[in-house]
Order: sequence, then C-alpha cells, then structure tokens
Amino acid sequence: MNASRKLAIGAAALALTTVGGVVAMSSASAESREARQAAAVTTAWAKVAANGQVLGGQGITGINKFGIGRYNITTSSGLNGCALLGTINTNGGNDPGPGSSSILVGQVNGNTLFIRTATPSQPGNAAVDSDRPFSINVVC
Repeated sequence: MNASRKLAIGAAALALTTVGGVVAMSSASAESREARQAAAVTTAWAKVAANGQVLGGQGITGINKFGIGRYNITTSSGLNGCALLGTINTNGGNDPGPGSSSILVGQVNGNTLFIRTATPSQPGNAAVDSDRPFSINVVC
C-alpha cells in the first residue's frame, strides 16, 4: 500500500476539532455505541449428568431433577429475551446414534429453565423420556 493511501485511511479514522484555540483529536469508530452495548453474552451455562449432578457451570444456583428426563435449573440472572440452548452429551458413554436423543429447553419463569431429555428411538417398551446427560447455555 502506498504512503498517500495509508495517509488517507488514517485521516478518515481521525477527526480534528479546534476547541478554544487547542486542537483536539478523537478517533472515529465504524461500530456504534449501541452495537457495542448489544453484544450477546453467555450469562449462564451448565454441564449436567443424567442424574442431575452439575458437572460444571456458571450462573447456576440450583437444579431439581423431578422425573425421568425432567429437570428444572435456576439461574442467578433473568432469562427474559435470552436464547436458551441445549444439547445432549455422551460424557464418555455410548452414543446410540443419530436421531436417538432429544432435548427441550424452555423458560418456566424469570430465572428458571425446564429441561426435558428423551430417547425417542429407544427399542422396546421404554418410555420416550429418559435421563440423559446434557449441556445448556443462556445467551443474552
């Protein structure tokens, strides 16, 4: 890149202003203040064993396993307007294959998540709901 082009790019990024006889310089940003404030942040996450034990996490204040494949997780911050994401884990165990597990993540109230795990392709007379290890993320 030649010197005059570098100078033009540098000048475009700087604004010079005369204030009371003194030259003040400020940099211009292509990203607005509102865009910087609106960046998404993970406010809570957890890796949970099938029995409901929290294996790791942040922003989680409690978990209640209240049925087969059913869990409530309480977070330390509000959930309104947040993305709720979940995935089934194997935690080193056997994976029965594609299409063999599912997870539902929903909001119960201001800071409680409902998690339902299932194994819809499980053979035999087993119930669809099943205890499965999972991970959740709350992104606001």
